[in-house]
Amino acid sequence: MRVFIDLMWFFKQEKKAYISGILILAVVAVLHLIPPKIVGYIVDLIKENELTKGTLIKWIIVLIVTALAMYVLRYYWRIMIFGSSLKLARILRNRLFSYFTNMSSSFYQQKRVGDLMAHATNDLQAIQGTAGSGVLTFVDSLLTGGFVVIAMAATISWKLTLIALIPMPFMAILTNYYGSLLHKKFHKAQEAFSSLNDKTQESINGIKVIKTFGQEKEDIESFRAQSADVVKKNVAVAKIDSLFDPTISIVIGLSFFLSIVFGAKYVISNELTIGQLISFTTYLGLLIWPMLAFGSLFNILERGRASYERVSNLLSEPKEILDRPNAINTIPTGSIEYKVKSFHYPNETKPVLEDIHFQLKQGETLGIVGKTGAGKTTLIKLLLREFEGINGTILFGNNRIDEYRIDRLRESIGYVPQDHFLFSSTVKENIAFSDPLIDQTFIEKAAKIAHIHDDILQFTDGYETIVGEKGVSLSGGQKQRISIARALLKDPEVLILDDSLSAVDAKTEEAILKSLKEERSGKTTIITAHRLSAIKHANKIIVLENGKIIESGKHDVLMENDGWYKAMFVSQQLEELVELGGK
Repeated sequence: MRVFIDLMWFFKQEKKAYISGILILAVVAVLHLIPPKIVGYIVDLIKENELTKGTLIKWIIVLIVTALAMYVLRYYWRIMIFGSSLKLARILRNRLFSYFTNMSSSFYQQKRVGDLMAHATNDLQAIQGTAGSGVLTFVDSLLTGGFVVIAMAATISWKLTLIALIPMPFMAILTNYYGSLLHKKFHKAQEAFSSLNDKTQESINGIKVIKTFGQEKEDIESFRAQSADVVKKNVAVAKIDSLFDPTISIVIGLSFFLSIVFGAKYVISNELTIGQLISFTTYLGLLIWPMLAFGSLFNILERGRASYERVSNLLSEPKEILDRPNAINTIPTGSIEYKVKSFHYPNETKPVLEDIHFQLKQGETLGIVGKTGAGKTTLIKLLLREFEGINGTILFGNNRIDEYRIDRLRESIGYVPQDHFLFSSTVKENIAFSDPLIDQTFIEKAAKIAHIHDDILQFTDGYETIVGEKGVSLSGGQKQRISIARALLKDPEVLILDDSLSAVDAKTEEAILKSLKEERSGKTTIITAHRLSAIKHANKIIVLENGKIIESGKHDVLMENDGWYKAMFVSQQLEELVELGGK
């Protein structure tokens, strides 16, 4: 029953609905007592040959009215209780979604997408069942069972009632034991489902890679193995769950046996009438549902408890990136200065960046180059405050970036990541993501700067073309340029292109850079690239190696040095000449 205590905050919030539903359930439970009493009374009238037509019609009308009343009241308690449980699912779903959107990159490096999806679907469904079917089953079994026992003891025979209840403690002991086993097994079943969910998501996203390497059979076998594990663990849950009904049936059977044996004895000794014994056994029949419900209650509650623990544990993980008290509530502008002694990722001891010191004045362009894994993207993500724990500071407009509100800091930055992501909506909606109501003119202007406008006009429905999930219907270069247009539409103080021109040809790259220079006069641009032609025009270029700056300066200065930059630039120039010669 601990899950009810855990959910008490919600029951208090929806107390009117739950109290109304429970009161209606109580009325229905009382109405349940009427038919058996009438049946026993009529049987005694028949036995005494005193039943008249008028009496029979009167009691039939009472039965019909009782049935209609229960029909209407059952409708209303369902709305009260099940309607409230749907609200709980909505509240927790919103909490989870808000939590997901506010977590840092390190959170998603540690969590699996499939597991997070399982929390938001399967676990919430189990919790909703606890607040709906769980409350109903608990209250209804107590009320119906309690009222039936009271009616049996008060209106028929308290002695026979005690005798009939003798097997009940055994049922309570066994069902409690089954419930503790069920909790452990269901927890494992939910974890297995999360793993299968994650496997499905990875396989669908990586289907091109799987097919390219011819790993379809191996992937299918891996999926079958995980699916079999899910079935195995759910069968273990079902095996325990299947013990409830037989146990309860045996207990109820023993109660009927004792009731009939001792009831017959009481009838013979004239302590009971035949009608009273019939009423008693009918009441005992009404106890079958509360007992079965009590058994299924353990199943519902243990599922809900395991799922609520999983969701609560997830939501209890602290946010790493938080606003400071009295954080600056303005969009930052001005120069950017890095004074970073070192930075390492959470739970790692080896620094990713060391001795990063440079200044970028407002309106300048910074180029960042280096080998793969040199720390280029990490350098950018520190400016976005995707990670904490910097040994040093980053200044933006003479204030440390952690002195600004996170939302204000990120409003000033337009970021185009390496792994450009497009939503499964129209081209227009993807570009206008930051301002869905913006005029079409501004959308087209951003597309023209990114040199994607002409391509869009060639699409089937132009700007209304659905791009498919993650932009599956577009080429790599088209996705990159739509992502650039999306960032440009914000007209950000700082535009970051994180290797975002790698999929376009040299001519298109040059045209985009020229447009950016013309349209973003007085605003800062940061470009990371492997192709050095993308950053040779920059006001400042830094070369990273193993997280350290090994060279810095303008293109001409770096070309005078006999360093990595010159060697790479010459190498890339020769490659271009070879390609041109080949044509």
